[in-house]
Amino acid sequence: MYLKEWIQKWLIAVLACLIIFMGCAAGLLWNHYSIESKTASKAVINQVRLQVNAMMLYLAQHHEDMTLDPKLQETLRNMTQDQQVSLLYAGLDGEVLYNSSEADPRKQIDINTELHYDLYQSKVNKDLYNIAFPVLDEVANTQVGNAIFTVPESKVFTQKSHAIPLSLFIVMVLFLFVLCCLMFLLWKKMKDDIIQPVHDLKNYSEAILKGNYGQTMVYTKMDEIGEVYAMFDQMRMEIVYHSLRRDEQEQAQKELISNISHELKTPLTSLTTYIEIIREGGCSDMSSVMEYVEVMHNNAQKMTRLTEDLLQHALKELGQISVTLTEQYSREVLVKILQPVGHYVRSTGVSFTEPLIIPNVLIHVDAHRLEQVISNIISNALKHTSAGDSILVNTELERGYLKISIEDTGKGILPQDMPFVFDRYFKGESKLNPAAGGTGLGLSICKYIMEAHQGSISFRSVPDQGTIFYCLIPVG
Repeated sequence: MYLKEWIQKWLIAVLACLIIFMGCAAGLLWNHYSIESKTASKAVINQVRLQVNAMMLYLAQHHEDMTLDPKLQETLRNMTQDQQVSLLYAGLDGEVLYNSSEADPRKQIDINTELHYDLYQSKVNKDLYNIAFPVLDEVANTQVGNAIFTVPESKVFTQKSHAIPLSLFIVMVLFLFVLCCLMFLLWKKMKDDIIQPVHDLKNYSEAILKGNYGQTMVYTKMDEIGEVYAMFDQMRMEIVYHSLRRDEQEQAQKELISNISHELKTPLTSLTTYIEIIREGGCSDMSSVMEYVEVMHNNAQKMTRLTEDLLQHALKELGQISVTLTEQYSREVLVKILQPVGHYVRSTGVSFTEPLIIPNVLIHVDAHRLEQVISNIISNALKHTSAGDSILVNTELERGYLKISIEDTGKGILPQDMPFVFDRYFKGESKLNPAAGGTGLGLSICKYIMEAHQGSISFRSVPDQGTIFYCLIPVG
């Protein structure tokens, strides 16, 4: 599970717990408010009136004889005991005519301060209420006195039910516990899936920074941290690859300098030797001189090719191989390139076939650089062909491109060498023709020039059957 999805679910769970927790708290507050409202309600007074109604009727019927007849007092006392209340009956002037409580010896009360007809003023303490009711004469329907009842709180209010507050409290505690568990789960998740992996990634990065590319990190979970680990490991592999390529290129450059020095030394030595022979008069006739001049000419051309390859390589490294594209007709450009090349190829004993028809279309091309590409490919073909072989050049239009094909019947390219043909310094020809020589830069430069033309270069080869190169140039 991705961390984003996990955190979203965690937040939903926490929000649900908080909503339920707040709902329970609101329920407790409402329950408390409801109880307080009931406390102030007049319905409570009416409930007390119903409980003492029998005593009130008895007083209304026998109020005149209450102080004279002990039997009436005894009956009233029994009624108060049955109802678990105390009764004090006083006249309109405050004189106490009857009191069921023997602990209260008062004979007179202050009717202005001790008569309470509402619940708030009648409360004596948290457990008792002194509630007064007027006593009316049944015949005259006039007030003859006041009955003051001392009523316990349990008689005033119905028994409070704690079921709802207790259940709400249990729910609150339960979800508070769940919330704490979710917080602990978040801490553990952050510690195990974020903090620790980031700490390990820091050590991993420090190892890469110190050049320890062999150290690997394994993170099995497919989440955001796993993606970061994958990107870091890919970066490590890229660094390893580029480091190896850099070492290979440095080694190849050293070998290039060594090879060029060696290959330049041989023709230079030959040139110096033949020049000394001619200077010392070692040539008896003109035919011998011409033979020596021909050898000197071939060696000079070889050195020219080596220095040209080296120069082009240096310019490419500096990004200074200039390719100036101009709009030209393809037939004129290719004829100027292929005719002199054909004469040279035929002089080596290799058959050269030019295209019968060259499409005459407008192309944006640098004629000098295109000649360099074609000459390099044909020169490579000559290294792997011998007298009796052939080189065939063909041109055609293909899907908006001018396609130039150069095919030879030489020794071909080994399969293991094919992926590296266009790499710098690569000289696969040494495995097929060790005497051919070269710097391994030519095809790399050709690829650079063709890409500068917004085109491409590719090949197909079969060992011992030949090779064909394809150059594509955009038309128009």
